[in-house]
Order: sequence, then C-alpha cells, then structure tokens
Amino acid sequence: MYRFARKTLFAALVAGVAGPAFAADLYEPIEVVPEVVGGWYIRGHIGMSNQFFDGLESEMFDEPFAFGWYDEGGFSSAPIFGGGVGYQFNDNLRGDITVEWRGKSDFYALDWLQAVSPASPVRTNEYTGKKSELVFMANGYYDFASFSGITPYVGAGIGASYNTISHFRDVNELNGGLAYADDESEWNLAWALHAGLGFQATERMTIDFGYSFISLGDAKTGRLTNVDPNFDTDNDGIKFNDIYSHDFKLGVRYSLN
Repeated sequence: MYRFARKTLFAALVAGVAGPAFAADLYEPIEVVPEVVGGWYIRGHIGMSNQFFDGLESEMFDEPFAFGWYDEGGFSSAPIFGGGVGYQFNDNLRGDITVEWRGKSDFYALDWLQAVSPASPVRTNEYTGKKSELVFMANGYYDFASFSGITPYVGAGIGASYNTISHFRDVNELNGGLAYADDESEWNLAWALHAGLGFQATERMTIDFGYSFISLGDAKTGRLTNVDPNFDTDNDGIKFNDIYSHDFKLGVRYSLN
C-alpha cells in the first residue's frame, strides 16, 4: 500500500512539472502576415473605336456660291492597341501612364455647291481620306469594392494626341475634277473618361473590360492642290473639328509584386 501511494505521488509530480513544458511545445504562435496592398503593374489592351467629329472647316467653303452637305461625313471604326505601366496605391486608388496607337480610320463626306446664278448646275465634291492617332495619357482610377472577384471602376485621364490625316482626296465626279492633300500631323490636348470591370483571373492577373470616352482635339489636311492649275488656289487645307470617340477595350493588368 505504501509503495503504491509513493508511485502515485511521484507520477503526479512528474505530470505537474512536465505538463506545462509539453503544452508549451504544442503551442506555437501563428504569425499574422498583413495583406500587401499596392505596387507596380503593367498593362496592355486592344479595342475598337467609334469615332465622330463636329464638322469640316475651310476658307475654301466661303467662296461666293451656294453650298451644303449631302453627307456631312464620318469615320469608320478602327483598331486600338495600347500598353503602359501603373501603380496601385491602395485598395481603391491606382494610376497609370499609357501609350496608344489608334489605327487608320476611313473617312467619307459629300457636299454640293452651286454658283450664284440659279441657272448654274449643281456640282458635288466627294471627300475621302484616313485618320490615325498616337495618344499619350496619364490616368487615375477609383476601384469600388470587389464582389466575387469582380471590381467595377471609374477613371479619368489627360494627355496629348498626335493626329494624322492621310490620303485625302477631293473628287468632283460631275466635272471630272480632282484635288489632293499631302499627309498632315499635329499635336492636340487629349482627355478621357473611363469605366469598366476588372475580373481577378489569378493572384497577379486582372482581365479588364473597359469603355472610354476620349476627346482627341482637331486634325487637318495638308494644302489642297487641284490637278487643274486653272482651279488651284492658295489654301490652308481642311480642318476636322473636335474629334472624339467611344472606345470599347479588352485588357490585361499584371501585378509585379
């Protein structure tokens, strides 16, 4: 009986000393790693433009005859290719700098004119050409709260657009007349408004479905030269006023963190 009691007391003492040490070995504090928000990213996008302008302007339209438009003119859609580098400041704010090549868009317009005399015949001019731009822009965005990996956003940008009018022709089919203009390029202030959805494809990659309204400024042709020297007059070409576009784009953003 005495021997059993002594063994029981010894076992209790061992358990009392070893128990806390054993429990300490089992408990390891969990290191909480804070989520890293922010950092550099690269981006690229493709898309299509839907372009408009606020009319043609030229001193040649001020000649003393009746003048009007059968077709005031318009641009076809054209491809867009762009890329850039950006920085995510926090959960909501990011910004990037982009360069965008906007491919050649076909242009067409048709006017009519008539000399002052009512008996004079009505003549027409058919205008054709191409337009393209190279756009540099700094953009800022606000990302709303994500839902199931989808993040809506809005943004705005400002920069410069190098607008080019090329292959411009003025054909008077009724009279067999022809005038042409050399290619002409000029810089203009550009600005844009953005909206879209970001889809979190992987930890680093976001698929971007975006829309942009972009104002590209003006563009103009070179001097218009008539192939018939008898009708060739000095001029400053034809100006395209206030070009703008509704763009739809598919892009990818890749985090470098």
